[in-house]
Amino acid sequence: MNNSLTVREVTLSVFIFANVAAVIQAQTPTAPATGPVPAQHDGQHDFDFELGIWKTHLKVLRHSPNAGTAWVEYEGTSVVHSIWEGRANMVELEVDGLSGHVEAINLRLYNPAAHQWSLNFANASQGTMSVPTVGEFKNGRGEFYDQEVVNGRTVLVRNVWSDISANSCHFEQAFSGDGGRTWETNWIADDTRISNTKATAARW
Repeated sequence: MNNSLTVREVTLSVFIFANVAAVIQAQTPTAPATGPVPAQHDGQHDFDFELGIWKTHLKVLRHSPNAGTAWVEYEGTSVVHSIWEGRANMVELEVDGLSGHVEAINLRLYNPAAHQWSLNFANASQGTMSVPTVGEFKNGRGEFYDQEVVNGRTVLVRNVWSDISANSCHFEQAFSGDGGRTWETNWIADDTRISNTKATAARW
């Protein structure tokens, strides 16, 4: 019996081995490419655009069993103070309209671990902080969300800052009772800067 291989047999063996190796390599998962992880946006100064003194035009949607639904308008000012070297700020809102006088504050706190802001609203007539809305700014637009009980029903709450410039900005609050599929806007504020001088930082 001749144990020697012919040239044809050697060539065929090499061909089969090469194809088997290619199949095995194709089926072997490859490790994902490694590279530097992009740094997460530091949003600590995302509210700096609003520091200062502003003229505020406010519209609030009111629901009344007798009068139905109507928008109520107010005019006044909002003053935004920097706290903790920009890691927090506080808004002091004071407006008047045909429906009366409104005073409120909004304490905003930046969480450097989460890279998010929490916004805590209080009306002087109630004297308690609301559930904080939490979120961040992306591409010049700020979106913040929470879940609250309104008139006995749990709803989603969304706060949005948009149309931001050096001397103006637009704010809207909306509620959703269907998990975010539809939204009803109920608070609209358009601010125009009164002074380019930033408000004096609050001291606590």
